[in-house]
Amino acid sequence: MSAAKAAVQACRVGINPFGNRQSLSVSSHTSTLPHPKRRQLSRQQSAFASLGTHQWQCASSGRLNLEAAGLSEGLAKRDAGRFSQWWGGRECQGRNEGRRRPACVGASAEGQQTNEEPQPAKDSPLEAVTEAVTKKAPAVISNLANRLIFGTLIGVVAGSVVIAGGWWFTLVLAVVQVIGSQEYFNLVKSKAMVKDSVPPPTIAIYACNTMAFFFPIITMYCGGRIGVALTTTAFVLMMVLLLQPTKPRFSQFTTTVFGLFYTSYLPVFWIKLRMLNAPALNSVIVRNWPILLGGPAHWTVGLIATLISFACIIAADVGAYFGGKTFGKTPLTDVSPKKTVEGAIMGLLSSIVVAVALGRLFNWPVSMLSSATLATLIFIASLFGDLTESMIKRDAEVKDSGDLIPGHGGILDRVDSYVFTGALVYSFVKLGLPLFGL
Repeated sequence: MSAAKAAVQACRVGINPFGNRQSLSVSSHTSTLPHPKRRQLSRQQSAFASLGTHQWQCASSGRLNLEAAGLSEGLAKRDAGRFSQWWGGRECQGRNEGRRRPACVGASAEGQQTNEEPQPAKDSPLEAVTEAVTKKAPAVISNLANRLIFGTLIGVVAGSVVIAGGWWFTLVLAVVQVIGSQEYFNLVKSKAMVKDSVPPPTIAIYACNTMAFFFPIITMYCGGRIGVALTTTAFVLMMVLLLQPTKPRFSQFTTTVFGLFYTSYLPVFWIKLRMLNAPALNSVIVRNWPILLGGPAHWTVGLIATLISFACIIAADVGAYFGGKTFGKTPLTDVSPKKTVEGAIMGLLSSIVVAVALGRLFNWPVSMLSSATLATLIFIASLFGDLTESMIKRDAEVKDSGDLIPGHGGILDRVDSYVFTGALVYSFVKLGLPLFGL
């Protein structure tokens, strides 16, 4: 016998179908359930059976009201309302987790008649979508606010550190590299990564993180010479991997050496670029720079080149984002499906405009062609760095490299566009401008 018929007959004879005899008022409107509703109810019989001790009331309207002892009021009302809706009769209302659900209106919990007006259940697709959007909107606004607040704060701190230069710039970069190195190896050790490769041993990760901190210091102390430290570190890492207790795997070599190159060696080119001490005194801003902040002599080609590079990277990111949102139709690459060709073009144009404007302001580079060339190289390097990190995260099956910066993710999510740019700009300023006479 189905659960629906059992409940009906139990109500007729005054017996609780779950084993407890009660004194119940019998309704004159009892009848068998229609077949579809009976089938619906039979699928819920396990849920009703788990309610324990119940009190059944047959209301004068032919409705059943269920109240579960020992369970939450919301669960009891939900299940009672569903049974009442299947039984048929007047409209019902109820609440469960903040949403309207059918619950009996014909009789209150004490068996008294109520005069509450029925409320429609909000189960239509349109209302469901509206409710979902309403719940999601505050989170979106909060995330955007975090991006704006922390992005502005990072920009102010980064600009101040770049202008200060010297050991301030070096130590801040060293800390950033250590955090970025650890985030990289966290991605390498993720569950998705280890399915197809073997992560490097812990001692190799510690060695890379240590050198990520000391590479900027060595670069600053040795006047930009880092080649010996790089080759020595790479050789020691190879020996550690070969002599480890477990069987060495080639994937351990590739991920370790690339991590050393990606998070430790490439970023130190920003220090080498900042250390270019050729004076740049042809700007009004430079000539009027306060003596307390170093005077005009504080402004060098290295400082101006670093500031222009940072500004072009930011302009490229912003231009590509809004350009892709507005005009984006053609996917750029499968590595990052959200990037579009139209967004990339807008990012390139934004970078060129900012480079030319700052070039006129600081009178460096001296020609518009050299400013446009520098901006193009910066855009290519920043885009390549962004795609490289996107590829790593895609293989690791994660959205962000970390959660250190609210609204931005991890350090690598924030500095991925800067990793390759420093080396390319340094090479252009050191070799390209003198060689081609730009």
